Order: sequence, then C-alpha cells, then structure tokens
Amino acid sequence: MAAKEFRERLHKALNNASLRGALERFADSYIISREEVYRGKDFAALREKIAAIKGDAAGRYEELAAQFTRAVEARGGKVFRAHDAAAAREYIYQVAKEHGVTDVVKSKSFASEEIHLNEYLQERGITPHETDLAEWILQLMPGERPSHMVMPAIHLPKEEVARVFSRYLGEPVEPDIKNMVRIARRELRKKFLTAGMGISGANIAVAETGTIVICTNEGNARLATTVPPVHVAIVGYEKLVPKLKDIVPILEALPRSGTAQPITSYVTMITGPVPARKGDGEGIKELHVVLLDNGRTRMAADPVFKEALQCIRCASCTNVCPVFQLVSGQVYGYIYSGGIGSILTAFFNSLEDAADPQSLCIGCRRCAEVCPAKINIPDLVLKLRERVVEKQGLSRAYRIALHGVVAKPRLMHTMLRAASRLQGPVTHGRPFIRHLPLYFSSFTEGRSLPAIARVPLRDRVKNLEGALRKSRLRAAFYSGCVIDFVYPEIGEAVYKVLGREGVEVTFPQGQACCGAPAIYAGDRETAVSLAKLNIAALEEAKADVIVTACPTCAVALKKNFIELLAGDPAWEGRAKDLAARVKDFTQLVHELKKSEGSAPEGKGRDRGIVKVTYHDSCHFKRHLGLDRAAREVLTSQPGIELVEMRESDRCCGFGGSYSVKYPEISRPILERKLKNIMASGAEIVATDCPGCILQLRGGLDQTGSDIQVKHTAEILANKD
Repeated sequence: MAAKEFRERLHKALNNASLRGALERFADSYIISREEVYRGKDFAALREKIAAIKGDAAGRYEELAAQFTRAVEARGGKVFRAHDAAAAREYIYQVAKEHGVTDVVKSKSFASEEIHLNEYLQERGITPHETDLAEWILQLMPGERPSHMVMPAIHLPKEEVARVFSRYLGEPVEPDIKNMVRIARRELRKKFLTAGMGISGANIAVAETGTIVICTNEGNARLATTVPPVHVAIVGYEKLVPKLKDIVPILEALPRSGTAQPITSYVTMITGPVPARKGDGEGIKELHVVLLDNGRTRMAADPVFKEALQCIRCASCTNVCPVFQLVSGQVYGYIYSGGIGSILTAFFNSLEDAADPQSLCIGCRRCAEVCPAKINIPDLVLKLRERVVEKQGLSRAYRIALHGVVAKPRLMHTMLRAASRLQGPVTHGRPFIRHLPLYFSSFTEGRSLPAIARVPLRDRVKNLEGALRKSRLRAAFYSGCVIDFVYPEIGEAVYKVLGREGVEVTFPQGQACCGAPAIYAGDRETAVSLAKLNIAALEEAKADVIVTACPTCAVALKKNFIELLAGDPAWEGRAKDLAARVKDFTQLVHELKKSEGSAPEGKGRDRGIVKVTYHDSCHFKRHLGLDRAAREVLTSQPGIELVEMRESDRCCGFGGSYSVKYPEISRPILERKLKNIMASGAEIVATDCPGCILQLRGGLDQTGSDIQVKHTAEILANKD
C-alpha cells in the first residue's frame, strides 16, 4: 500500500467518531468481561498448553498435512493442498463449475478473504453470498471492509445498517436491531436453500481424525456446511493440530479471549462427508478441504516468525490495543489487522504490504499480556521492522537522526547543549515549549514539549559524587538521554536517595543513548554500535550494580543488548555480564529495604497527606514487572495517600519517536490518560519513566492543570 493511501485511511478512521465510539465501548466492556470469564482459570497454564500444541504443530506441518489428508480421504472426502492463493481459488472454482454451481453461501472465513475468493468467483459468473450477519452487511456496502477479525461490522451504528437494509430491500427499515436480525434471517435463509455450494473456514483441523472444528455464535455456519450438496472448507496449515484432545485448551481459550464468552453458541465438528439433500432424496454431501499454504510453510521455516503461527485468531490482541481502538482494522489495508496481522501480512502477502501497518504498533505490550497462544507480538513486530529497513532502508529523516546524530554521541551531546542555549525564542523562559511553527506545529498540539536543561546531569555529577564513609554498594548510574539532558533533577534525586541508603554512585561519562530509538525504528546497525559503546563505558566503572531510572533503558541494557550481540564472541558474554548487574532505581531501593528486614519507609517528617496516583509505564510493568514494588515504595512514605486512577497501566501515548511520527494517534491516547488522572483527585502523578513524564507533564501543561508529575526518585528525595 502506498504511504499516501495509508495516511488517508488513517486520517479517515481518526475522524470517524462512530467508529472510535464503537471500538472504545467494546474494548472497555471486553476488558471487564474477559477478567470475569477467566476468573478461576489458570490462564498462564492454559496459554502454555496452547503454545506447546501449536508450536509443535508448526514444526511438522508436512507430516500433519499428510496425516490429515489420509484421514479425510479415508472417510470419503477430498483434500487439495494449495501452494498459494491462485491455486486455491482455481480449485474451488473448478469444483463449482463441475457441479454447475451459480450461487455459493459462505460462513465467515478470513482465509477466503485472504485469497480474494469472492472477486474471483464473481468474475466467473458465480455469486458468493456472505451469511455471517456482519459480513453480509459489509457485502451490501461496496468498498466497505471489516474493522475487526471477530466482529467485522462493529464500527457500524444501527442507523447506518438500517440505511443499508433499506437500499437493499427498496423499502424503509427502522433501526431496530431485533427487526433487522429477523430481516437478515429471512433473506439469508433463501440463499441457503438455493445455493449449490457452501464454503466455510475452520478454527481447528485435527490430523489424526480429519476433523474440522468451527466455532460460531450464529447458526449460519451449520447451514452453510449441511444444506448445500457440496461443502468446501478452506483451512490454513496453521489450524492443524495433531490429536483430537488438542482442541480442548483451544476451545477453552478461543471464546474467552475472543468475545469473553465461556463457549460460543455453536461448536461444529465435521469428520468426513455428511448426509445431504440430493434432488428429491438424500445422499452424501461432497466434502472438499483446501489446505492453504500461501506463505505458511515459509513462515514455519523462519526461526524468528514461526511463533506467530501459534495464533488462534481470537483477536484479543486488537481488543486491548490502544491504537487499534482508534483506527480499527480498516487502516491496516489487508485482511489481518493489528500487530499480529502485520506479521501475517508480511508472509501471506508481502513485506512491502506490511511496511506501513507494522509501524502502527506503539509497543505497549498489552497484546503479549493477553495472548492465549503466548505470542510475543511486540518483539516480532520489531523484528519485522528490522526486515523492512533491511529491504527498504530508513527514511531520510530517520537516517539523518539515527546515523547522523544518535550514533555519534559527541555530536549529539554538542547539539543538545547548543539547543539549550538557543531555545529562548520558543521557550520564552518557561520550562516548556508550548508552540512550534509551521510543519512542526503538530508536535505541540495537545502536549507541550520540555525545554532542554541548561546544565545536563553529566556536568552536575561532580558536585554529587563523593566517597561515602561506609558504602554498602557501588553503583554506576546509567541516566539515559532524557534524564541527562531534559530532567537532570531526576538524576540528582537518584543520587540523593541512593546515597541516603549507603550506595556510592558514579556516572560513567562515556555512556551514550541506549539505542532504543534505533531499535524501535528497525535500525539494527546503530543499535549494535551503541550497545558496544555503552557496555565498554559501563564496564570501566567497575560497579557492583548498574542503576537506571528509565525502564526503557533498563530493557535495552538487560535484554536488547544480549539479543543485538548474540553470536558475537567478543561481545555476547560481556552483554550478559552487564545485564546481570542492571537494576531499575525503584527496584534497587525496594530490595535494599527488604534486605534490611523491613518494608521501605521514609525518614522525614510528615508534612501532611498528599494524594498521589501512579501511572504504570509500559516497559516498567510489562517488561520489568515492577508495578507492585513501586507502589510498596511509595505507600511506605509518610504523608502519601495512594489513590489508584482508572486504567493506571494504560499507555500514555508517548512511545518515544512514535509521538512524533504519529502525533494524531498519540494525542487521543494521551487525552484518555489525562482524563483518568484528573478524575483520580490526585495532586501528584508518580511514575518511573522519564518518557512518560515528558508526555504527561506536557499534556497537563496544555490543559492548564496544576497536577504535578514526578519520578518516584523525586518523591523519595523530598521526603527528608
């Protein structure tokens, strides 16, 4: 998809109030309902089972496909193994042609959409009729596309559906849902009774028995697979599982994760041809199963992306995605949407087709948290981004920023120092940049930007460092760029708090950007270079522990450096040694207090009760798992009353350079977070991420709010 067309889709979706409203209402109710329907279930154990079953199957598709074929054929069915979409389409057309079929009824099948079957049949004089209610509505709207994998027409208000029905019937239809369902049932029933072929997909295909399993909430799939004399099932290789018992955990998770139901209304299992109407009597239905490859075996052979074939198509990843809730599946341009959809698109379509859709991922990791197949979607998206960059290269702006500046620490630091001296015309002496001119104006819509600090942390540490009379630990402080050049006061607070705890802190002057901007842009070359530079700089400190007050930096040091340098004999071991010593600031404070045999506690006098709410940054909670530790540290301080905001762990919309690349998406995500903050009644927002602080302070400044945003280190430092 051309970048221009992609942007047009994006802006159209963002300006569609009914779309946003429908997706947000569903997402809000889904989260509550999902929690309820999984109550009492061991979700972690369940997802382990599914990942094991699907992961094993992906490693032996050829064996399972052959076994499935034998089982189906032994029961009188036929199996066609389609290498690509063209082969699948032509086979289905030839079966229809052989039987003189003019009308086809279809139950919901994303595989049929993937191969563009409807258009192919129509061009050859065969009329396909969608019988899933939502799919049928969309079929009556030329050019309209599904907005969700499970609920394709969730974006349409009932008034719009009534207008669609009115045009189709040639008579007025009131926007009454029950009546419109009755109309759909009446109209579609005619199609079932006259169709010569029924086409379905499948949720699961069992190799040992040749069984296909279909989960639905409407009766249309049962009718499509039983009434017409010919049934064609389009089944992707990824639906194969070895044994009948393997369907149990999938059936347990699919409805719970998809629609927050304990079970779908119908679970249909078809093993071989079934009895069917033949003329005036009965006979045996003809069953054809099209086993669809179309990039799946290539994906299974890819050691990085094989994991994505564990997907059970529940769409829970999109249900919790803050970006998807704003733009819907219609923006992604192809069949499969969301982060997982961009990965599938890269293999089922092309890498070029996935280039724009994958860029929509903000990296909040909510999808990985809820995926019942335990797919690490955010990391796979980053790997996909790397491949896009390898093939297409970085954009000119990113190439200049990353290769020309970020990869050269001295130049970058010189430019930041110069910016701090030259920013007067846009800061007007304030700590914020509230307006930027011309092309840059969108960067300050809904969020003020911070001023660059006059004196960076690296120039202040001389006055902070000093040997303690008795230190219990020597720590090297890795500040990260934002603390170093924007919020050095956070770094000073870290020094103060750790010094109070008997920790000697040093600042390695050779440290540079952690490489996160390069990692999240797919620029592996720059990320590797910065990883080596930082490892060397931090090793020189000869510290017991590496402390950082930025969770994004912590993830880079603890995880990304190891991945970037894996297989490099000179650096892999050094990366692992460094990672083992990295701790987040709040984590270290929490552990130091725990080691003393008591919960963390403040040492200062009580200045009165201050209401504090806590914002969980995405990396801090979902990568580092420190959300509870932060709350324990804060609530142990005298004079602090912790008041939980609604959706405390929902992304604030920063995402590093994401808020610059997609300010139109970042802004509404931030607005929702600000509403939750203000509704909490808190005077202070605490968080442990400098990037989130930048986003939240800037957003609150634009609203005129006097709510303060502080790093946990700043709150602890002031309790003396």
